[in-house]
Amino acid sequence: MGLDHHSKPEIMFQQQLDNARQYVVPFIQQVKRDIKNLKVLEVGAGEGGVLCAFAELGSDCVGLELADWRVERGKGYAKDFISQYKLNLRIGNFYDEQIQKEFVGQFDVIILKDVIEHLPNQESVMKTLKQFLKKDGIIFFGFPPWFMPFGGHQQVAKGKFGKMPYYHILPKGIYKFVLKNILQQSEITIKELLEVHDTQISINRFEHCVEQAGMKIIKRELFLINPIYRYKFGLKPLKQIPILKSIPYIRDFFTTCCYYITG
Repeated sequence: MGLDHHSKPEIMFQQQLDNARQYVVPFIQQVKRDIKNLKVLEVGAGEGGVLCAFAELGSDCVGLELADWRVERGKGYAKDFISQYKLNLRIGNFYDEQIQKEFVGQFDVIILKDVIEHLPNQESVMKTLKQFLKKDGIIFFGFPPWFMPFGGHQQVAKGKFGKMPYYHILPKGIYKFVLKNILQQSEITIKELLEVHDTQISINRFEHCVEQAGMKIIKRELFLINPIYRYKFGLKPLKQIPILKSIPYIRDFFTTCCYYITG
């Protein structure tokens, strides 16, 4: 299947659901053991695959997504979950004043899965979302650190050479030139990849943002092999080697996925 799954959203939905069942939910249960009746918000929920894993365990779930077409598509993929459980997929931006008024102090768990690396001003994002938590609420972040082989999300590029590892860490001007003139990517793809280039969320930077947002890291897991690679490539998930986990900067190049719980 490989990286071609990006052109098959129904496969992506199922992968996200399976990955959440096998890895995201158990990781969060190490802090919030009983998922039932928790109020859960996912920011950047896409089609809702991750949230479905929480809804089926009895959580009251809200998925917030900017792209209206993804919400509509998700209502099709997740229709059985929406009809059977408490799952609401809705269009919206967490920075909107009305949503902030509605969401303040409402959630036990907030999820950002493969989202924080797309958002500018991550410290501001964290401070805003912190206000949505109940007193003992937590935020889960799952993301690929910037310096890992595909930390620029260049796997979405067309053509086999577009999927090369590590070239996303080129200076922005050179990177844009390569994407446009050598790899001949579309303007939409270039825009998406440059947005990720602008955020560059490394492990150290993420942890600094958490501290600056007035939160603490409750639990962390770094992966040498991303759990979702099990579904994409048939690779067995593998936690980061302890010695590499302890070396700042170097660990970013060999860590394909980070799971954090903050609060």
